[in-house]
Amino acid sequence: MSQTKGFRWGRKSKIASAKQAVMKALSYNYRDRKVRKRDFRRAWEVSISSACKAQGTSYSKFIFGLKKNKIELNRKILAGLVINNPKIFEKIIEAVK
Repeated sequence: MSQTKGFRWGRKSKIASAKQAVMKALSYNYRDRKVRKRDFRRAWEVSISSACKAQGTSYSKFIFGLKKNKIELNRKILAGLVINNPKIFEKIIEAVK
């Protein structure tokens, strides 16, 4: 398994392959920043939904009630309240009903 002098495998030694790998990595980086935001929003919605169902309402009715009562809390804050301050979240649900 001897290699001839100057002959190497892999991207590190091949400039064209290395450039292509960098461009691909940059495109994945751009795409996955968007996906990360989408995944966090989905996780927040799931936690809010489960807390709403425990209180006897649905997620969609809860969000509609927030908008109707002009309570401007985003999903990130609401999910934080569900985890850290469930009593406050229950009071918000009561205000919305």
